[in-house]
Amino acid sequence: MHTGHNLADRVAVVTGGSRGIGRAIVAALRRAGAIAVVWDRDLPAADATDGIAVDVTDRLALEGAVATVRERHGRIDILVNNAGYAGSTVPVVDYPEDEWRRILEVNLTGTFLVCRTVVPTLVANGWGRIVNVASLAGKEGTPNASAYSASKAGVMALTKSLGKELATTGVLVNAVAPAAVRTSLLDQMAPAHVQTMIVKSPMQRLGEPEEVAELVLWLCSPACSFSTGAVFDLSGGRAVY
Repeated sequence: MHTGHNLADRVAVVTGGSRGIGRAIVAALRRAGAIAVVWDRDLPAADATDGIAVDVTDRLALEGAVATVRERHGRIDILVNNAGYAGSTVPVVDYPEDEWRRILEVNLTGTFLVCRTVVPTLVANGWGRIVNVASLAGKEGTPNASAYSASKAGVMALTKSLGKELATTGVLVNAVAPAAVRTSLLDQMAPAHVQTMIVKSPMQRLGEPEEVAELVLWLCSPACSFSTGAVFDLSGGRAVY
């Protein structure tokens, strides 16, 4: 059995990989030897060399991105679905319907579309790893963040379903559920909302992107061999189930 975090010659795709948690994941994968390709709707110049500008809600663009990665690198071994949108923090009765739909479209439908597009390539390899970035909000149901909470609960259920479907293919599918992490995503939230999340943490702090990346790295590696359809918390002790 091969163990360890040596990902030399592995090709990874990271959606939303140009900033925050995604950028930390890309860096961790590259340190482990992987070729990490960023898929992002707004691709910074720094990622333009090997990145691909793609919207995770655009099925045709995703199909083109898969073809491009295979042309450049011959394969895809690892998929990290990290692209996400937090949205407003307002009560359900005041929540804008258009924003609700957009958050579900990016966070949940986007994850579904990327998985559906990439999975055949991974299964054909006979080896693969998929990691979906969910959120503790999907377990707890964060007040005034109903759309985000619902979308991340959906990502966790999708992970469990797909993990079972692919359990005998060599492709493992898992999710991580961080509590609040120090990224620019928090800028979309009211300061009082962020402070509430910090207070809920037994460690009384935010998580760091690099802490999420370390767990994702293990889930992407050969060392992870008997976990699929699972959700791993990064909550500073806040996890409830």
